[in-house]
Amino acid sequence: MIDDSSPLGEHAIPLLVAAELQDHLMTATNDLDRLQTLLADACDTLMLRFSSAVEQMQALMGAASDHRIQADELLPVMRSLGAAVTALQFQDMASQLINHTHRRLRSCADQLAREAMGDDEEGLAVVEDAPLRPNPVTQAEMDAGSVELF
Repeated sequence: MIDDSSPLGEHAIPLLVAAELQDHLMTATNDLDRLQTLLADACDTLMLRFSSAVEQMQALMGAASDHRIQADELLPVMRSLGAAVTALQFQDMASQLINHTHRRLRSCADQLAREAMGDDEEGLAVVEDAPLRPNPVTQAEMDAGSVELF
């Protein structure tokens, strides 16, 4: 028989329900960690490509200064580099949102566990505070030249 009593008394969430909720919250935080890793890998690749493009751009600018090509031939490359910078800024905002959500979910999971199961034999269960601000990033979309730094 499973004991679903909790330290909060009769109005508390049954222990099995609390354990299942905590499991879902922890799964969500693990998914966010994996998403953060994927996003960081994509950003690293983008940064390598960006560095390569800058080197090629410098060679083209040398050709333009020697009048081997017209300077306006560089405009498409400059637009592409601007788009790459915008993508890097998107990664930064997405990372902040992921970290913020991860901290909030983790705090909820820990608090739920402490409320349902009580403190352990070693003392008070540690629950990190949830972020105070509801959202670290206020911008919902991004176009080149419309970046809001926070």
